Amino acid sequence: MYDIIGDVHGCYAECIELLDKLGYVEEDSLYLHPEGRLFILVGDITDRGPNSVAMIDFVVKHVRAKKALYVPGNHCNKLYRFLLGRDVQITHGLETTVAELSKLPRDTKKQVQQDFIKLYESAPWYLTLDDGQLIVAHAGIRKDYIGEQHKGVKFFCLYGDVTGEKDETGFPIRKDWAQEYDGDSWIIYGHTPVRQPRMINKTVNIDTGCVFGGHLTGLRYPEFTFEKVPSSLPSIDEKFRLD
Repeated sequence: MYDIIGDVHGCYAECIELLDKLGYVEEDSLYLHPEGRLFILVGDITDRGPNSVAMIDFVVKHVRAKKALYVPGNHCNKLYRFLLGRDVQITHGLETTVAELSKLPRDTKKQVQQDFIKLYESAPWYLTLDDGQLIVAHAGIRKDYIGEQHKGVKFFCLYGDVTGEKDETGFPIRKDWAQEYDGDSWIIYGHTPVRQPRMINKTVNIDTGCVFGGHLTGLRYPEFTFEKVPSSLPSIDEKFRLD
């Protein structure tokens, strides 16, 4: 039994509130469910929101204790490359995480960096659970990619089915891969903000745009029921897609 949580993007307070609503109880600084359920983060735990460092610490602690699962998102990938010293643009939300890190004491900053690098490097591009009936991937996954591990799979799981083009606002144009999905496994993903959870062809998009003033959503599996908490941030309507 799992509780799958959409893109948090540094909205730590909303994440804790959602876990409370999902029935998790804090014990010795870990959030545990009395029925033994595990929560899963669909990636993009940092950037744009107010508390990315707190989210890193939270996820690292729970994954290390085997009390949560995590798959990386495109923002996780960019932060990872930044922390390795790669040449990346500090834009599109990364600047908020970098600003938080810059305020930490040197030793603390080093530890957070090391923890995140290890978290990212040990995470799978997608999770296969419940004997293959459930797949969790940040941006989704094509049916023919399930069971595969190569660069194409990595790119799709992180970025979705992108065309390489951008719209008039500079937003990457993404194909609506879920419309064509005809697999047997349920695919739970995020990445593209929608106003309400979007269920189509055994896929569910649960990124309801918390960091853009929407909600943070959790999906209970196998029940397929939802819990959500409202964002504390102002709404940015143009960020919501595929409604």
